[in-house]
Amino acid sequence: MRKHSLLDATKDAMKKFNIKASKKYGQNFLVDRTVLERIVDTSSIDAESMVLEIGPGLGTMTRLLCERAGKVLAVEIDKDLIEPLNINMSGYNNFKLINADIMKLNLKKLFYENFGEKKIKVVANLPYYITSPIIMKLLEEGTNLDTITIMVQKEVAQRITASPGNKDYGVLTLSVQYYAIPEMVHIVPPEAFMPMPAVDSAVVHLKIREKPPVSLTNETLFFQVIKAAFNQRRKTLLNALKGSHIKLDKDDIEEVLSQCGIDTKRRGETLSMDEFAELSNKISYFLKK
Repeated sequence: MRKHSLLDATKDAMKKFNIKASKKYGQNFLVDRTVLERIVDTSSIDAESMVLEIGPGLGTMTRLLCERAGKVLAVEIDKDLIEPLNINMSGYNNFKLINADIMKLNLKKLFYENFGEKKIKVVANLPYYITSPIIMKLLEEGTNLDTITIMVQKEVAQRITASPGNKDYGVLTLSVQYYAIPEMVHIVPPEAFMPMPAVDSAVVHLKIREKPPVSLTNETLFFQVIKAAFNQRRKTLLNALKGSHIKLDKDDIEEVLSQCGIDTKRRGETLSMDEFAELSNKISYFLKK
């Protein structure tokens, strides 16, 4: 007799509760047990861990998390999944479910009310249409974060983990790496999901930094400079900055680049984070003159 697979169990649950994967919410249910276990193993959860799961779906990974963690808070946007989740998770007293859009929640308040001052691990199979905004919200607004272990589109994973000079290197790369140390752990084929997406996926692990890797005069300006540099990737750094909202004329930009030892013909994609930090600090000085 064929072993009852996770795919079979997912199909049974969807039939039982009359559920269809929502295109609106970008739902692709993970049905490969090996991949699920790989995600949970990568997150290094133990009995003391406080876990936030975003988009628990039918609770397949949620059960694994609850078996290992001290507490699991799940945030699910789809109201049609709330009843199945509550039924499927009824045997776990360390589980709490919130029906909400993670992008609209006050994370500082959410974390304090549910985890107090304890460190938090985020685990999620993220919907691809809103992956980057969720990651940046967690990094920018989340307090007491320890790690983030997520399933994302492979293309996004490549951008997060890219190095200077790589075609995938850009604003997302620098934004994520400012807050965390990323690692692409595992490539996941479409067959691991139901319905199958049209692209490969990847498990990414982010270890949150205790402090940023660079010293900045003005953090806001730092990210403005990065965005200006990548706004039109084919432009040289000189022309990209000249055409941006940063209030410096061409001569000042040339002087800033010269003081930083950066050739005016270089493009933004070739600069390291250290170079962007030095550049933004110099621009900050010039703007104050």
